[in-house]
Amino acid sequence: MSTSRYQSDADRARVKLDEVSPTMCLAKWNQVSLHLPTGLTNSCYHPPLHEIDATELKNNPAALHNTQEKLRQREEMLKGDRPTGCSYCWKIEDTGAMSDRHYRSGEPWAMQDFDEILQNPMTKSWTPRYVEVNFNNACNFRCSYCSPQFSTKWGQEVERYGQYPTTPPHNAPEHFQGRRRPIPNREDNPYVKAFWEWWPTLYKNLKHFRMTGGEPMMDNNTYKVFDYVIKNPKPDLHLNVTSNMCPPDDRLKNKYFDQVKRICLDGSVEHFMQFVSVDAHGRKAEYIRNGLDYNRFIDNVDEFLDRIPVRNSVTFIITYNNLSVTSMRDLLEDIKQLRQKHSSTYQRVWFDVPLLRQPAWQQITLLPEAYQAIHQSNTEWMRENSGEDNYSQFKDFEVQKMLRNLAYWKKNYANSIEQKKNFYAFFNEHDRRRGTSFENTFPEMLEFWKECKNL
Repeated sequence: MSTSRYQSDADRARVKLDEVSPTMCLAKWNQVSLHLPTGLTNSCYHPPLHEIDATELKNNPAALHNTQEKLRQREEMLKGDRPTGCSYCWKIEDTGAMSDRHYRSGEPWAMQDFDEILQNPMTKSWTPRYVEVNFNNACNFRCSYCSPQFSTKWGQEVERYGQYPTTPPHNAPEHFQGRRRPIPNREDNPYVKAFWEWWPTLYKNLKHFRMTGGEPMMDNNTYKVFDYVIKNPKPDLHLNVTSNMCPPDDRLKNKYFDQVKRICLDGSVEHFMQFVSVDAHGRKAEYIRNGLDYNRFIDNVDEFLDRIPVRNSVTFIITYNNLSVTSMRDLLEDIKQLRQKHSSTYQRVWFDVPLLRQPAWQQITLLPEAYQAIHQSNTEWMRENSGEDNYSQFKDFEVQKMLRNLAYWKKNYANSIEQKKNFYAFFNEHDRRRGTSFENTFPEMLEFWKECKNL
């Protein structure tokens, strides 16, 4: 989709949504994110996760999506109320900017059912068009902002060392017991069972299907989906996977690349999007995402684009946090170089910059205001290297997302003594457990580090 089309679709969506209410969002109906190891869900990645009632799944596997909580949120939106879980978009809109509510609702997969949704908005059997699913929390990384719910490596660490000494304690092992305990892959999981019962119905309706993790390359369900798609081609489907692109074994990488190549070359889907997660450059990225080898990561992205030359692209997901800011320019340089190499006939390398919201001590809003100048400089550099007709150049909507993040930062700047204490407590313990060094990795942030330490 072109930049102008992306923006104009959002503008049109804003008008149509306002005809219903000033808080209407089609993602509440047509999008779902499913975390099956814990039986949790939300409509997109902004609202907090909430529980799926396993008892409802026995007779209605579509209750994976149409939960009582989501039905309540839909009702609030129809009335013009603001569901509290959607505060990310409300804060963006309160700056005067358009939020993901408009951009998501404006995409064709969301807007195509607008009239039908209004005819029966409170149905418990609505089938979404955009589905993200996490089958398994098996992962070889311990990203600083992650938890045992999404990473077995994190689970092993807190079992060995216990909680992090923040206020309140972070990732305490007792927190992940009972209802919050991820169901191991070797055990029966009613949510995974319900998913595969729902899958044939879901698949017929899908426009976008995205697998996350954990690390999908490490999960057999990923290859089960691939096999199904190969046997049941769906030419209008956008198939997407989010990966750390550094699997523990190259044999997994080759198995994964080979199946994706077959799907793309056979034309089994309209497009395959490989989302890759990285939040900074080089050693700084490796610090944030413990387990990452940055050079190997870039090499694997390059190999993916080389080996599978058609019907696919790569999107860098940069979860923008306070450790991202100082090396953002270098990361964007690497993205630009990949664009120059691989985007000769169409744009094959994209990126997004969603703001990190939890944990609070890693939000950009905690940084001193002087860091905003670095962000502004990076944005100006993007603008100087922008152009709609050149695939290697940055697009206007990418610049706008950076400006939107800056507007949020300025409006929500929080000089929180408590969170600065937590910042030091967390990363000091991080260094002790993992043999890392904040001071050596982020020497340009020493003044901020010492401020947090002295508190």
